[in-house]
Amino acid sequence: MCLCPGNWLICIILLKLNLFFEPMKGQYQTSSVWLVLFLVFSCQPYENFAPGEGYMQLKDGKVWYRIVGQGDKTPLLLLHGGPGATSYYLNPMAALGQERPVIFLDQLGCGRSEIVNDRSLMTVDHFVEQLEEFRKGLGLTEFYLYGHSWGTMLGVDYYLKYPKAVKAMILASPALSVKKWTEDANILIAELPDSIQKSIEQHTISGNFESTEYQHAVGVYYLKYLARRQPWSADLDSAFNNLNHEIYNYMWGPSEFTALGTLKTYERADNLPEIKVPTLFTTGEFDEATPATVKYYQSLVPNSQFKAISGSGHITMHDNTAENNQVISEFLNALE
Repeated sequence: MCLCPGNWLICIILLKLNLFFEPMKGQYQTSSVWLVLFLVFSCQPYENFAPGEGYMQLKDGKVWYRIVGQGDKTPLLLLHGGPGATSYYLNPMAALGQERPVIFLDQLGCGRSEIVNDRSLMTVDHFVEQLEEFRKGLGLTEFYLYGHSWGTMLGVDYYLKYPKAVKAMILASPALSVKKWTEDANILIAELPDSIQKSIEQHTISGNFESTEYQHAVGVYYLKYLARRQPWSADLDSAFNNLNHEIYNYMWGPSEFTALGTLKTYERADNLPEIKVPTLFTTGEFDEATPATVKYYQSLVPNSQFKAISGSGHITMHDNTAENNQVISEFLNALE
């Protein structure tokens, strides 16, 4: 049940009137009760959540956001991956705006938001606080949280600290244990041609991640496990071209399969049983976040669900837009 903040004062007054007239057991008591119930249950707090884009000034900088869709259903807030990426590649999920407001956000330092290279701000805790500040500024009293890749790290840590407003979560292609992510990456690398495996091994040992050979190996890996559908869309191209490499390299590392940054010790599998809201885990059939590992995460969250998106790598909304959106839509609508 969503309560309209603007009606709280009226409701309180009417309830007091109801108590005043209670001894009369008559017309005043009955009418005030029904009026209170009407105001509480008929209010639609997000029906005027206007579509459009803009900027919000936060304590540490200005962030860009866009709202797609309208209606009184609970809004869906999208957290992009990276860290240091941008929400461009999530654009295929705008179709979900046919059912509810969908909120796109470029996290601070990313994409169209203010670019910051202050490393003291490049921590999970800072991104959590920025997200809470953004939620308050937007006036979101409750929402569905969607996190993709790094966005699942941010999303889970946000929920663990600020669970009250999160009505449900979708954790897509999650990276909730860097140890497991690295183990899976090694398995996936072993399926690549021998020359690619050798190049990755040699340059990882030498630390020469800028070499042409290493970058070629990264490309081969990405085409198989990151985004499989060719050609890559303009949205995906924009996401890569606007990546903040300073944030990505500092927090993660030189590539998807080499975690050398501050997140290399990130582990939240032990915290997953603390999630008490409905949760959907999704992954691609050929995802870097392998189906086996994502099923393991799902097994730790009570009453959660799991769905694998067929034919997809890590960027499921690019590789199989229709199925990706359908799975999310069915999950959310079932809750309502």
